Amino acid sequence: MKFRESFDVVVVGGGHAGCEAALAAARMGARTALFTFNLDLIAQMSCNPAIGGIAKGHLVREIDALGGIMGEIADKTGIQFRLLNASRGPAVQAPRCQSDKARYRKEMRAKLHAQPHLLLLASEVVEILVEKGEVQGVGLADGSKVGAAAVVLTTGTFLNGLTHIGDQRSAAGRLGEAPSIRLARCLKEMGFRIGRLKTGTPPRLDGRTIDYSRFEEQKGDEKPTFFSFRTGAPSLPQVSCHLGYTGERVHQLLRANLQRSALYGGAIVGIGPRYCPSIEDKVVKFADRARHQIFLEPEGLDTDEVYLNGMSTSMPVEIQEEMVHAVPGLERARIVRPAYAIEYDFVDPTELEATLETRRIVRLFHAGQINGTTGYEEAAAQGLVAGINAGLRAQGREGVVFPRTESYIGILVDDLVTRGVDEPYRMFTSRSELRLLLRIDNADLRLTPLGHRLGLVADAEYAACLDKYELIGQIRRFMQLQRWDPAELALAHIEPASGKGQTLEQLLRHPGMTLGDFEPLLRKHGLWPTSAVRKSVEIEVHYQGYIEQQQREAEKMQRMSLRRIPADFDYAEISGLSREVKEKLARARPKDLATAARIPGITPAAVSILNIQLELRQKKARTES
Repeated sequence: MKFRESFDVVVVGGGHAGCEAALAAARMGARTALFTFNLDLIAQMSCNPAIGGIAKGHLVREIDALGGIMGEIADKTGIQFRLLNASRGPAVQAPRCQSDKARYRKEMRAKLHAQPHLLLLASEVVEILVEKGEVQGVGLADGSKVGAAAVVLTTGTFLNGLTHIGDQRSAAGRLGEAPSIRLARCLKEMGFRIGRLKTGTPPRLDGRTIDYSRFEEQKGDEKPTFFSFRTGAPSLPQVSCHLGYTGERVHQLLRANLQRSALYGGAIVGIGPRYCPSIEDKVVKFADRARHQIFLEPEGLDTDEVYLNGMSTSMPVEIQEEMVHAVPGLERARIVRPAYAIEYDFVDPTELEATLETRRIVRLFHAGQINGTTGYEEAAAQGLVAGINAGLRAQGREGVVFPRTESYIGILVDDLVTRGVDEPYRMFTSRSELRLLLRIDNADLRLTPLGHRLGLVADAEYAACLDKYELIGQIRRFMQLQRWDPAELALAHIEPASGKGQTLEQLLRHPGMTLGDFEPLLRKHGLWPTSAVRKSVEIEVHYQGYIEQQQREAEKMQRMSLRRIPADFDYAEISGLSREVKEKLARARPKDLATAARIPGITPAAVSILNIQLELRQKKARTES
């Protein structure tokens, strides 16, 4: 093939997955090109102008710990920060920020532009060039060809994208933007299993036409919890969001016009996200609810546009206007951009290895909504994994697999490649078997060493991480050895009789105790830490028993993952397994027993039989050798 030019890694798509993939590959030294339709729309927030949330905030913390960029940009452009589930346990607490949409896009593009080894190119990729089962590069709409040792596809909702507003349909990747038709056809012709999914957005309102006095103001936290371990303070002025509710007028209007919705009128065939349903879906499926929450979320400091979170719909524009005006406080609200639903193609993620490399084509990677996920954070996490592995493979090195016992990123990838999707996949803390080990406060402990080895985390940042955990260890050891001396340490929460003879760590486990109660003594010994370190110490002490229990469970899962399954293993010969189980194992080709156990429909009994067969095979191999 004759190429116009060649790169180590080509990334297709400039969304959240593409940005992380391109930056990771370039930072690892791979000469990288990112192709996208419009350079001005890199890192566009197509839906809500926010980053993080339950479990999603965990993903962003992990991205940051690995050396990714989403957390840093979110902090720099955040206009409201809130820690969700603050009153609950540390496993489910997660940061969320309202973002300045335009500034986020601008900052991300500047970061990409300044990155050595990375070139941004505005062009449409229409073909994946393959020879003898290995990727060779990409074909562009102008007919030219670009060579690549590895290619990462991050196509978002653009593959055969189709937008719906009532009965009006338009081929688009986002409203007003052209879809990727030829690339979708190319993937289908290559033999990939293609499915169809749906998502949508609510109307955007002119904030000047909203009566905010009818809504409940929601301010951000006085002491923000940031995504990046390096952020110390907000960069931008902070604003409020507002909470309101739909009512019976809205619900009656929707019920009377259900058939005019693209979703209920039959125009949409793709499956939508269960946990982020349209307002008409809510009214139908939760008919007993008298009202539903809606949030007014500002899209930035320099715009009057407001995102009407909770009112995603595919109703015609005239119904959208009636619906909005039926909400108290929005009687005079002007819609500046209508809501719409969008259908798009995705590729079955069970066609991927755990590195996100396709099994069908060597050194071709998929990341983001092409794998059936929904959400900026899930996309960015996959982009980082794909970018890392594309960079490694382009350099002739082995890929990296993220175990599900060590990160939500690992859970995300493992769920996709072993279970597949039948609806848009969204991350939840409940997807983790070990969520007390995968907290936001220890993401750097779990992942920064790997980020440093890969060249994504600078020496100074890695040294700061080591210093942090050395200090945590020093404080823990000090409190385990030091006993309460009432003459030296007066604690208002502890009576002398109940505290007698106890170590400081034992005292810290008493209800209501915090590390602040030991501040004078810790300061005296030069051990008074930052608030982030104090929180980590308190969590480790208060939850020590539960943490140790989950660590034992993680070790058990690790042992199962070490029981490797040969690539040529013949499941058909195993007696005791049903035909369905044999077919599922043969199709998924799990690499180890732990992965096999997570395939839907594989029972514990089947796993036990498989384990026995692997042991017998191993014994036979030892005897023959």
